[in-house]
Amino acid sequence: MPSAQCPVPIKPNLEKRKLRPQSLGGAFGGLLKIFGARASDSDLAARWAEIAGKDIADMADLAGISKGIKNRETGAGGRTLTIRAKNPAFALALSYRAEEIRIAVNKYFGYDAVSKIKVTK
Repeated sequence: MPSAQCPVPIKPNLEKRKLRPQSLGGAFGGLLKIFGARASDSDLAARWAEIAGKDIADMADLAGISKGIKNRETGAGGRTLTIRAKNPAFALALSYRAEEIRIAVNKYFGYDAVSKIKVTK
């Protein structure tokens, strides 16, 4: 039985592939790691103790970041960072330190990414 062959030769056209637009993350992903660029939500979760401070990280875990609407007038991010107190007694202390946490997180991002801190029990 004769083998069927494709009338069009199948080989990757690398020249066309090189000309296609790439995302910045795909193009610079390796370089950003080398130079220590950061500021992603997943990186925030991984480095929570370093960013918030050991004392705050001992009292609370990062629960999530909600995507809010950016305020056009002030330029604030409008995102809410939710932290979960490890003990209900810590929730009050964390609420008093909410502004300190917000400043530390925004310093990490390099801009006003988080406008509100929500503490849950």
